[in-house]
Amino acid sequence: MFIQETIHTERLVLRPFTLTDAPQVKALAGDRRIYEMTLLIPHPYEDGMAEAWIATHQACFYEGRGAVFAICLQNEDLVGAIELHRVGTYNRAELGYWIGTDYWNRGYCTEAATAILDYGFNVLWCHKISGGHFVGNPASGRVMEKIGMALEGVLRDEVLKDGKYVSVVRYGILNPGETEFLC
Repeated sequence: MFIQETIHTERLVLRPFTLTDAPQVKALAGDRRIYEMTLLIPHPYEDGMAEAWIATHQACFYEGRGAVFAICLQNEDLVGAIELHRVGTYNRAELGYWIGTDYWNRGYCTEAATAILDYGFNVLWCHKISGGHFVGNPASGRVMEKIGMALEGVLRDEVLKDGKYVSVVRYGILNPGETEFLC
């Protein structure tokens, strides 16, 4: 049986969430600004939601559907979350992340995403990793550009949020360690 590893970067520790993280997840993810920039984080973020979300991670990992990591500073303070979610049987994964608002504009998301790309390509053996952001969240697009993802397009009115359709900007990157053969 595999165990989800912990990843160390220059300033961060990416580790599996534990139920003891729930109060901090609620405090960070409960900020309305996080809700406004993400599709699946609810607002208000009610009691028990963090625990329920964390409880899904282990099965997701062991069933091969992906991996969710807590983004922590070296002093163990939780600052956000990052995940790779496998998409179908296509050897592709979807990158998702959020960072608590007190930690924005410090490069933590870019540092964590760089490490997760490496994990996705060299541990999960993904061929492609994709990601997207709402058109109103260009900071997330800058993260994807900094980690080498290429703009693939804008999906107009892709999702419904708060009764309004929102366009999503899509990025992707292929595994640089793979060699493509053309027949």
